[in-house]
Amino acid sequence: MIYLCCVINFFLLLYSFNSRALRWMQTMTFAINEINQRSDLLPQLKLGFHIRDSCDDIPVSLRASLDKSQERNSSNLGCAAVQSTVSPVIIGDAASGVSMALLRSLGSFHIPLVSYFASCSCLSNQRDFPTFMRTMPSDAFQIKALAQLVSYFGWTWVGVLGLESDYARFAIQLFLQESVQYGVCAAYTHFYPVVLSQQALDELLDMSSSKVIINFCSDSEMKGILREVQRRNITGLQWIASEAWATAKTLWENFGGLLAGTLGFAIRRADVIPGLKQHLMSLRPSSIYESAFFAEFWEETFNCRLNGSVNSHSHMGDNYLDRLPCKGTEDLNDVYSAYSDVTQLRVSYNVYKAVYLVAHALQDMSNCIVGQGPLPNGTCADPKNVKPWQVSVLIFLHWGEKVIFDQNGDPIAYYDLLNWQRMPDGSLHLVKVGFYDASSPAGRSLVINDSVIQWPVGKQASRSVCSDSCPPGSRIARRKGEPICCFDCVPCAEGEVSNMTDSLECSRCSENTWPNKGRALCIPKTIEFLSYHELMGIVLCVVSVLGACISLSILAIFFTYKDTPLVRANNMELSFLLLVFLAVCFLVGLLFIGEPSDWLCRIRYPAFGISFALCISCLLAKTVVVLMAFRSTLPGSNVMKWFGPNQQRTSVLLGTVIICVIWLLTSPPHVNNNTDYSATIITECVTGSEVGFWCVLGYIGILACMCFLMAFLARKLPDNFNEAKFITFSMLIFFAVWTTFIPVYVSTAGKYTVAVHIFAILASSFGLLFCIFSPKCYVIILKPEKNSKKNLIQK
Repeated sequence: MIYLCCVINFFLLLYSFNSRALRWMQTMTFAINEINQRSDLLPQLKLGFHIRDSCDDIPVSLRASLDKSQERNSSNLGCAAVQSTVSPVIIGDAASGVSMALLRSLGSFHIPLVSYFASCSCLSNQRDFPTFMRTMPSDAFQIKALAQLVSYFGWTWVGVLGLESDYARFAIQLFLQESVQYGVCAAYTHFYPVVLSQQALDELLDMSSSKVIINFCSDSEMKGILREVQRRNITGLQWIASEAWATAKTLWENFGGLLAGTLGFAIRRADVIPGLKQHLMSLRPSSIYESAFFAEFWEETFNCRLNGSVNSHSHMGDNYLDRLPCKGTEDLNDVYSAYSDVTQLRVSYNVYKAVYLVAHALQDMSNCIVGQGPLPNGTCADPKNVKPWQVSVLIFLHWGEKVIFDQNGDPIAYYDLLNWQRMPDGSLHLVKVGFYDASSPAGRSLVINDSVIQWPVGKQASRSVCSDSCPPGSRIARRKGEPICCFDCVPCAEGEVSNMTDSLECSRCSENTWPNKGRALCIPKTIEFLSYHELMGIVLCVVSVLGACISLSILAIFFTYKDTPLVRANNMELSFLLLVFLAVCFLVGLLFIGEPSDWLCRIRYPAFGISFALCISCLLAKTVVVLMAFRSTLPGSNVMKWFGPNQQRTSVLLGTVIICVIWLLTSPPHVNNNTDYSATIITECVTGSEVGFWCVLGYIGILACMCFLMAFLARKLPDNFNEAKFITFSMLIFFAVWTTFIPVYVSTAGKYTVAVHIFAILASSFGLLFCIFSPKCYVIILKPEKNSKKNLIQK
């Protein structure tokens, strides 16, 4: 038989004894013994091993790996006793930094190294570490899981701690890079030495800015930190455990009050390794003298002193000599120890897989067919003379065949999310509250059951943010020189909305919409126009109809008394036309009320222009007729023939209709939805052609000026016959109304502009109506005795 020697590196003794590591060591011996007893696996080979304590120290680990001739701590299958060729395979180390040092130092020997706990992503570099394999997932997966975890609970402001080691440095660097895409920031980042000084603790525990802390270390370093946290009475911290201490139950005994509610990812657990429990519990007082490791464990577990112990005890403290001698009747079943706890077989299972990985690779070597082998040119390794590099190739090939791995050769990770919960009796219960499966599709790799989580304080997750979330209706404004998680919330500008929490920018609403009060949603703008249903529209409508009714009533009075001297003397036909046009002017105001449409706009402005032009034309004709009648009294004068009924009708219609027709044919008025205002769409009529609109107004203005001038020239005619003074006064009111209307019209908007326009129409129309016709109605109705020819021709 050929014995293949495996050098196994564990760290059991550093500053205190590590019972977990002893369980890992025993798991390795159990796996080797199990393989050696099997007839279907390596029937022609036997595995031997050397166990070395690395003390988590690089020089010690290098010396232990290179010096295989030492017999101390070796098993009874020690390689020194084997006469055949020995090919070493190193299983270990647990620490990433020590593993890196071993690989660099032993690289020229091509000795394969299979680690069961070294998780640093730096070891995934196959160019630098071609002989490295591991059964432990890379930290790259753990970091993705941690970043998603803190993001899931809304923790955007977290403290990050790490031991001064390659493992922590690379892990924290990856976390800082990964967390950016989830909007998570590091409130602080501290690296601390293995031996914690008071100054290091003071810097480390300045945690006031964050209550959520991620710590990349092992359980032994965690004890020093928790001891100081306990001394300072710092409570309410939400610890996030890296996989190195996520299942370290030894921390609970002294620091359970601080660790309740802790969350952490642990590597996949094996439900059971058949026979391992019995193997661990088979340790008896009679066998503990065989190994310094067992002796140390026994003395630590039962707090006693072994006679003839091979240990130096220099690290065990001054009270060692005060211990009572061990009785020899101690039983592991009577005490709890991390060594015998097989409820969380995670790292132990990695050790178990690592041993079997080597065994299956050697089995493939034994079954190799020449010409189809994995080595160059299809060759096979000689089982009687195996080279280290050949073992390395075989292990790596077997790794690729049996395990799912990524492009770096790392096993795809599966982590259990554990929650540290206090049981009624005060004991610790590691409850699985979720998992992370790196092989799952993006967005579904992390699954959490919130309802079963026990929190450090209260019944829900603590808040840990630098700045509170910006609600919808606001946006994030970064603070210069500070992390992206620290920001101010700025309300969206007018016309802009944000409908998400923590929106980076606000979006502008469309022309037809406007933000609601909270500026979180664009809602349709209010359509505004002067409606018949509102008070202002009702009042203007009533006044317009009333004015038209008064005009028609006066027309009826004049028609009834058309044969009287007063009616006939004041150009009866023009008076009738003026009253009709004034009634039309009053009714034109109704065209400005209600929702505009294209046809209504095409009627509105021309009707306004024509009706007022006709009214002023009638007044102008009346004034000219009066003036010419008194200025043309010379015998044989032909002036009056130019101011007969036909000429008067022609003067009224001339110009007004022509301008409006040209306007409507070239660029008519039309409806327009004005969206330039904030929360309102103003439905309004626009003039179409500005030239046509101002030509109509200009024409009315010219007629009014001419009318005023003629009335002024007729001011000295006989009072009883002359109505020029009434026309003059009506024109003054007309000018006052429309000159006041222009600035008010320009300065208002929406329905108020329309209301001002209607008011100007009504005010000027009432001015003309009452100034010209009220004196005549007074005489006709109340002073009929003055309605005589004799009275009219009195000087």
